Amino acid sequence: MGRDRWPLTHAGDPAPASPAEPVRTPPPESALADPTYRRFLAARTLAMTGNALTMVALPVLVYRLTGSAALTASVAAVETAPYLLLGLPAGALVDRWNRRRVLVVTGALSGLAMLTVPLADALGALTFAQVLVVAAVVSSLFVFADAASFGVVPQMVGRHRVASATSTLVTVGTAIGLVGPLVSGVLVTVTSPALVLGVDGVGYLAAAALTGRLRWDGSESAAAATSSRRLGAEVADGLRYIWAMPVVRWLTILGAGNSLAGGAVSGLLVVIGVEQLGLPPDSPALGWLFAAGAVGTFAASLSLPRVQARVGVGLITTTGYAVALTVVVALSLTTSLLFALPLLAVLSFATTSLIVNGIVARQVVTPDHLQSRVNTTARLIAWGGSPLGAALGGVVAGAAGTEWALRVASLGLAASLFGAVLAGVPRFPRVSALQEATTSS
Repeated sequence: MGRDRWPLTHAGDPAPASPAEPVRTPPPESALADPTYRRFLAARTLAMTGNALTMVALPVLVYRLTGSAALTASVAAVETAPYLLLGLPAGALVDRWNRRRVLVVTGALSGLAMLTVPLADALGALTFAQVLVVAAVVSSLFVFADAASFGVVPQMVGRHRVASATSTLVTVGTAIGLVGPLVSGVLVTVTSPALVLGVDGVGYLAAAALTGRLRWDGSESAAAATSSRRLGAEVADGLRYIWAMPVVRWLTILGAGNSLAGGAVSGLLVVIGVEQLGLPPDSPALGWLFAAGAVGTFAASLSLPRVQARVGVGLITTTGYAVALTVVVALSLTTSLLFALPLLAVLSFATTSLIVNGIVARQVVTPDHLQSRVNTTARLIAWGGSPLGAALGGVVAGAAGTEWALRVASLGLAASLFGAVLAGVPRFPRVSALQEATTSS
């Protein structure tokens, strides 16, 4: 286990000038100070706003077209499948290409694909098959855009501002996720869901146009000129790097326990509200359960950059699993909405901290030419437990109730917590030390 121990547990910490002077950690530098990043954030905000509108409009549109709950659910499956199928090759391919152009092209193609929906609807020719194809195309393009974004952020703002940049993106995305579905719910009633998807298409095109005008150091070059190598070999490079770097390896592997529990809780949230908390199936309080989680995510994204400046990556990870485990067990024991809401907020705070902490650590230590493939591969591995958790939670809830489903889900968090302690994860240093070790190597 000694070779897995990070060698610079306190490297990069400022030394006190004298014993009488306390060590003070400077506040993290905000990525918002960079005008290029602000414009990039504006572009992402346009795209995320359209996505939040589509979150409601797409299933409404499918249900109106088909009247089938099964076909409506199938669209959700089509939207998630591309990441599982394309995540590994997409990361390696984007590492070959110019990432800014990948963002522009994927955004433009996504926008054009979305605009075909209101056009066909206006002509009276819209079918379920077309909507399904559009969902598959846009979701597939997202995999490549996600891979490019992972590499663009540290390249644009510098590794010292990755925590601020990533957390700001999560904060904005969470705020949009709170408001967007409410606005979309109104729009689909006063206009049409197809037209709302058209608004999403315009958002994609506007984001692509804005991104196309951005320039920063390295924005015009490809990360690695390795296109002559076999794609499988480049995918293998990413996997080898994940395994070779202890901080990346363990945060990725342990993330599976987080996604397992997260998949179970999110998949059962409505059932928990009705069967465990005693809410009517049409109660507006069911929406409060989702809102509580969004509040926790928002708070975590705001606070994490400062926490990472003062606390080690490993301690954040270990504490996050301990808190999440405690909360899921407590949630399984409560039948009161009054207690469930703060528990869900704390759970979301802990799980979001785990996710963003892992993303920032990977972006800080990973070489530029491996950013896209390492991050998409790690996300694929770490998030792989989510559909399994949702399926397992549904089976257990049907057989023994949501209380036992939550307790079974908590085993994933318990395994991650135990694995973190066993692997020495609490000793992993702060982001600043990881950055300094990467820069000096």
